[in-house]
Amino acid sequence: VKESIQMKIKMHISAILALVLISGMLQVFAAGDKSEGLVFYYDYSETNGAKVPDLSGNGYDGEIVGSFKIVEDKERGKVGEFKGGNCYLKLDPDKIKDEGNIPTEAFSLLAWVNVVGDGDQAIFNAWSSDGQWLTHPEVRPGSGIYRWLVRGDKPEGTLGEVKAGKPEKGAWHHFAGTYDSATGKTVLYIDGKVVGSDERAGSKGKTVNENWAQGARVGFNVDNARQFMGKMDEISLWERNITKNEVNEIIELGLDGYLAVNSAEKLATTWATVKSKR
Repeated sequence: VKESIQMKIKMHISAILALVLISGMLQVFAAGDKSEGLVFYYDYSETNGAKVPDLSGNGYDGEIVGSFKIVEDKERGKVGEFKGGNCYLKLDPDKIKDEGNIPTEAFSLLAWVNVVGDGDQAIFNAWSSDGQWLTHPEVRPGSGIYRWLVRGDKPEGTLGEVKAGKPEKGAWHHFAGTYDSATGKTVLYIDGKVVGSDERAGSKGKTVNENWAQGARVGFNVDNARQFMGKMDEISLWERNITKNEVNEIIELGLDGYLAVNSAEKLATTWATVKSKR
């Protein structure tokens, strides 16, 4: 009888531990999708009808406008190609706002870019109803610079701006722009290296404009200017400050690999915790 009771207790403990593990795994996957602050992510591996699927789990698919298409690149595999003529991906700002995923306290925009044009070229753009641009992640081969700018709600104006680096046409480079309201610091990374930063005393504690009422696009400004010309890969927007180490990890592993590694580490920690309680 005693052995039978002990066996039942062990079975109950095992069942409880299994539930704890499953719960931990669900938390891991949830954290990998949303709690890390990922707003949208396009890997340009496929289209779904007239849209590019958002892989963040938030469902912010990009509507294809103009001559955008998925092409095979010898270095990066499948990528997005913008060929001009009012070509871009259109986002739904209302959906992003309603679900509370518009970045304000921190803002990070990452993408692989390979441009062929000389003009000012927008990687991503959002515009508020008062005519004020929120952010300018741009490649400017003609001017010989990359540009990264973020603005707050009027009358705050520009919170930070960096013009640095040396764009190279016909070659892949990684662009990463970040802003952290806690420090008021704006940083631009090209290929994982800091090429410039802007830390304004008046920007500390100031948030990025949350009004996207005039729209948001990938590859073309909302006022139909600064067309991105060339190829783009793995663009992602975050509502947190991506660190230099994270930028380089994303470059090394790819965004899919980065998210998988972080989820695996969390899962290992969860399993170790469960085992320690046995």
